[in-house]
Amino acid sequence: MSEQGKYTRNNPFPGKVLENYLLTAASSEKETRHVTISLEESMRYLPGDAVGIVPSNREDAVACTLAALGFKGDERVLDHYKVEISLEDALRTRLGIGKLARGSVGQYAKLAPETAGLKEMVGPENKARAEEYCWGREFVDLVTDFPGVVKQPQELFSILQRLTPRMYSIASSLDAHPGEVHVAVRIIRYETHGRMRQGVCSGNLAERAPVEGMLPIFLHSNQNFRMPEDTNAPVIMIGPGTGLAPFRAFMEHRQVHGEKGPMWLFFGEQRAALDYLYKDQMMKLKDDGVLTRLDTAFSRDQAKKVYVQDRMQERAVDLYDWLERGAYFYVCGDASRMAKDVETALLDVIAKGSNCTLERANEYLANMKKQKRYQRDVY
Repeated sequence: MSEQGKYTRNNPFPGKVLENYLLTAASSEKETRHVTISLEESMRYLPGDAVGIVPSNREDAVACTLAALGFKGDERVLDHYKVEISLEDALRTRLGIGKLARGSVGQYAKLAPETAGLKEMVGPENKARAEEYCWGREFVDLVTDFPGVVKQPQELFSILQRLTPRMYSIASSLDAHPGEVHVAVRIIRYETHGRMRQGVCSGNLAERAPVEGMLPIFLHSNQNFRMPEDTNAPVIMIGPGTGLAPFRAFMEHRQVHGEKGPMWLFFGEQRAALDYLYKDQMMKLKDDGVLTRLDTAFSRDQAKKVYVQDRMQERAVDLYDWLERGAYFYVCGDASRMAKDVETALLDVIAKGSNCTLERANEYLANMKKQKRYQRDVY
């Protein structure tokens, strides 16, 4: 990916929040939101691109961190660009006080090398112990467990990582929504070590991004996740959960341009009644003929869990037929498990369809990659 235009992570555009609403039902186990943000006229993106959102840490997390450190917040510090700001501002907008990094523990320990419990987490030989400590903890936990280490506020810039932008696959076609960028975001909330936690950026979008509010954003070009140049080429899209986002953009793009290539979507979530993201729009796209085929996998709606890769196996004959007709195959979503399971299922589909060995199926897939007919946007 490459940043584009005059707005970058270091010089973001102040986008106005135009919409911010729940996509999931209130009783769902998941909280997924749709957020629409305004763009300056000169800002352009293509289906498959991403938007960077520069988050801020929540006020109660900043207040707890200040209290644990024993600072008031009005102390003056120099940020990464040597600009003087208050410590409170630094903790809110410059420093990553969320998820605790092992490197931060090491830097913190340098200020108090003889502290019992801290020194046992320093060095390569103690990597496993440090990682175990970091799991589910934030900087405030470290300061609470080992207080009095930071004497000068400026030292925090040596301990903590920068507060970095979060990247989201764009869920809209610019031609369908001029001057807007849409995102679909799963809100992360959990409890560990006796504290309620939330994702830094997803929590920001859930609680501190009201309509008419401002969000610092920039666009990111993703040349490795592009629609086919041939507008008649068939497209297969595997997008469980918020992995649906770029495919909403793909479908809107083909609809607004009247492109006729067949499109097949596999979408998965927990429950159809609670978690069917953009259901009405998906139904309309199917009625309008933009979406040729739609297969859903709602894992918790029956005794045996069913996922998108299971639906692929069930549709193996037709899937292989689409591939033989030159279909482009796209995957978006979780890299750790889903993307691997989908690739395994795809290889199985190819092996069955062509009545060949797994080795030959791998060759077939390698050829698809060379032709840019197999593209992934996984995270």
